[in-house]
Amino acid sequence: MTVSAIAIAIGAAFTAVGTKQRAAQAEVNYPPLGSFIDVTGGKVHFVQEGRGPHLILLHGAGGNLREFTFDLMRRLTDRYTVTAFDRPGLGYTDRVPHVENGLTEVEGASPLDQAHMLREAATEIGIADPIVAGHSYGGVVALAWALAGLDEGVPVNAKAVVSLAGVAMPWPGELDPYYTVNGSVFGGLVTIPLLSALLPQSIVARRIESTFAPQTEPEGYSNYIGTDLTLRADSMRANIRQVNTLRPHVVEMAKRYPELTLPIEFVHGEADETVPISIHAEEIEKIVRQVNTTRLPGIGHMPHHAAPLRVIAAIDRAAARAGLNR
Repeated sequence: MTVSAIAIAIGAAFTAVGTKQRAAQAEVNYPPLGSFIDVTGGKVHFVQEGRGPHLILLHGAGGNLREFTFDLMRRLTDRYTVTAFDRPGLGYTDRVPHVENGLTEVEGASPLDQAHMLREAATEIGIADPIVAGHSYGGVVALAWALAGLDEGVPVNAKAVVSLAGVAMPWPGELDPYYTVNGSVFGGLVTIPLLSALLPQSIVARRIESTFAPQTEPEGYSNYIGTDLTLRADSMRANIRQVNTLRPHVVEMAKRYPELTLPIEFVHGEADETVPISIHAEEIEKIVRQVNTTRLPGIGHMPHHAAPLRVIAAIDRAAARAGLNR
């Protein structure tokens, strides 16, 4: 074995140890907050609180259900039975079972894959006639949940959808290299383990800052949210592959949007540069007549933190439009 090969082997071993140690510490620091339900191929982690009509909350890319238990959920439990899920592959929910998850795989679970897994979980825990709300990537999973209801007459079908800065429509151009590089075979083998083991918190902090821009994150958010859970190598692969392979699924989903008849509320910041309102909310309005959009001047990608009362008003409006008694 050459000196270079020995050095590479030592580096790989060091990285593997660092990755496992960081993941283990993340799970100690940020344990599950809720309960688990068995579904086909794995477990789903959820938190459920409150009383009243069912409201489901789905977090965005790279997140977990702590996104909602930090603040929004407690504002709603006086009049809704609120269930926040960890999406498949993130937080403490297992990955979609039929999507290969090896180191060299590149496909991610589609929004419909994720919706079907979570719909099974929702059925098992007795959710019926829910409002399904999703932030960012969670917004397109909420739409997928509604689309699944076009083909299945079951109690868990959505009665309304609320999208919070949510992905809805195909976008022009390429994704950030963070996704395209790390979503490749090379990324799965090399860069994801390195990032998982070595990514400094300063870079994580800058990414959170850019997500909230032009607002600032609420006090205590970074310490609460559990970003290290997302930095576990398996979670990174699941998240990156979901985002990197999303666009073709959105193209196909958009073809069926005109079939939807349930109430749909969008809450979208006009200053959102992550999921621009002009590409998503404003475009789906053109093909789905019952979309109602709350535009938030000067607000970025985190409306549920920057304008929670406007978000709650949209949820209440969705409930009223769906005829749900509170």
